[in-house]
Formats: sequence, structure tokens, C-alpha cells
Amino acid sequence: MTRPSKADLLAAADRRLPDLIAPGLTILFCGINPGLYSAAVGHHFARPGNRFWPALHAGGFTDRLFSPEEGIELLALGYGLTNIVPRATAGAAELTADELRAGAEALGGKVRLHRPRWVAILGIGAYRTAFGRPRAALGRQEERLEGARIWLLPSPSGLNAHHQPKDLAVAFRELRQAAHRSHPEPKARDLLDA
Repeated sequence: MTRPSKADLLAAADRRLPDLIAPGLTILFCGINPGLYSAAVGHHFARPGNRFWPALHAGGFTDRLFSPEEGIELLALGYGLTNIVPRATAGAAELTADELRAGAEALGGKVRLHRPRWVAILGIGAYRTAFGRPRAALGRQEERLEGARIWLLPSPSGLNAHHQPKDLAVAFRELRQAAHRSHPEPKARDLLDA
């Protein structure tokens, strides 16, 4: 992947990344919104220092460390990627509460259409605002989103100093164990036939 220039990053503001989503996923991972780096290169969680891909591997979701360019391969494993707010910004702090709430509503539509079993939200502050749950804590949530169970994960951004890589690995592993206790992993062929 070619590193974007400063001009590329500036040009990526408000750009959107396509969702990686298919019907009947085990887990739909949902970021807050794409960063400029990810939007510039066209891949989710692409900025160097973002810990999503290492946490996914450390949590047991992948048998090796995937690169952002390999994100499409998650679909065959039963996992997808989306964001609460689709537009790219330099930081999530640029998003308004109204944008986050509208994004939660749009996410509900995606879940209704594609029926993932779980939705894993990556960012506690964004979740609290978007879904009107000011006291939400990490882990499994009591409420559901269009029938899907919700799991709240820490943001994997390298800027999130509250959660170190080992903490992220534990959080991702707990989600994987919960999701696969309730439903065995689908075979890649089953997802492609859906």
C-alpha cells in the first residue's frame, strides 16, 4: 500500500469507505468513522498504528495478521466492516452528536437488511452518544439492534491510550468466545451461497 501524501490526506476529507458486508455474518465490526488515512488508501483501519488488525488476530478471529488491503477476506470468515458515520475526518472529535445519532439509525438499517448475529461497536464514547446510552460499559450490551446482539469494544485507534494492545486482545477474545458459544463458525461456502 502506497503511503498517502499530505495532499492525499487533505483530499480524503468527507470521503466514504465502502462497507464490507454480506448477509448472515457472525459479527459486523463497526468503527466510529474512517480516518483520512483510511479514506485516502481505500481500506478500513489502514493508518499505521491502528490496532484493529493486530487485535483481530490476537483475539483469535484470524489465523494470521491481516493487512488492511485484505479486509475483503473477512467476509469468508463471517465478519464484516462498517462505520457509524461514513464520512472521513481527521479525528472522531469532528463528528457532531447529531451525526452519530443519524449514523446509529443508518446502522440499524444495515443490520435489518443483512442480519448479522452480532454488531461490535469500536468506541465507547461514540456508542454512548449515538445510541443514547450514557452509562454503557465495555462488553455485551443488554439491548439489541434490529435483533442483533451488541458488543462494545474499545476504539483500536493508536490515539486511545486507555487500552493497550494486550487489553484489546482480551476484549476481542471475549467477544469471539461469546459469539461462537451462541453460534458455531459458519463455513466460507455457506456465506458465499447466502
